[in-house]
Amino acid sequence: MPDRLLAKVEACYQQAEAFFHRRFTRPDVSFKLRGQKAGVAHLQENRLRFNPQLYRDNQDDFLRQTVPHEVAHLIAHQVFGGRIQPHGEEWQLIMRGVYELQPHRCHSYAVERRQGTRYIYRCGCPDQDFPFTAQRHALVGRGRRYICRRCRGPLTFTGEQRVE
Repeated sequence: MPDRLLAKVEACYQQAEAFFHRRFTRPDVSFKLRGQKAGVAHLQENRLRFNPQLYRDNQDDFLRQTVPHEVAHLIAHQVFGGRIQPHGEEWQLIMRGVYELQPHRCHSYAVERRQGTRYIYRCGCPDQDFPFTAQRHALVGRGRRYICRRCRGPLTFTGEQRVE
């Protein structure tokens, strides 16, 4: 695990402790995150997971923005409790007040998307396809139902598949 990232997590905690005049329990930190997310904060477990590929590709911004973003989630949970919105005013207060950063919800890193099979679903709307991932298609197989937001009709599998 990169030492710079762990040092940044520690620096973020020290800033929060100075701001709130209290001690915070340090989280477990791992690099076991893939896909489009740069980082995830698991509030109940006091754990942070980071995406190693996005870290390698965007180190400076990752350390400047992503690490404080995820630490701010854990700090907000410990200070304000579990009934707050993930990117609500409490989290924004920490981003602005503690870390002096704009509270951006999402990163803008280039993410290489894997090709995958899409399962085509349709509703009653004309010319409207809904390409489902394999994971969502499997949920339908286990009984989950989806509806069209426009016509409120059920989405049904057409039998078609395509690679995207």
